[in-house]
Amino acid sequence: MDGTGIRLSSPTINCPDAAALGRFYAQITGGKVVYTDPVWATVDGPGGRIDFQSDPAHVPPSWPDPTVPIQFHLDFYVEDLATAAELVLAAGATQYEHQPNADHCLVFADPAGHPFCLSTWDLLEK
Repeated sequence: MDGTGIRLSSPTINCPDAAALGRFYAQITGGKVVYTDPVWATVDGPGGRIDFQSDPAHVPPSWPDPTVPIQFHLDFYVEDLATAAELVLAAGATQYEHQPNADHCLVFADPAGHPFCLSTWDLLEK
């Protein structure tokens, strides 16, 4: 550390229903919802924590159409792309038709419409 004490705690994702989206991400990551209230949920899972904040004005991105831009997306490293894809689809994700790197990465939308990727390309191991 550089002496500032600053370190990443977790990303916070706006969505229509924090508890519901928290349950989705806990299910697909093998994590656990460790906190929830009417506007907030926290998932602790392998690789870190993700927080969710309810926002009734949330508008999902329209990727790949830039009309409503992506504000962020999450990438998840997986060992078996096909098996992981089946898991996230069964949990409620949808797979985008447009797949720019389908040989090693598949793009999905979570139940709130946020894009996320499953990838076999782990830069930390390269």
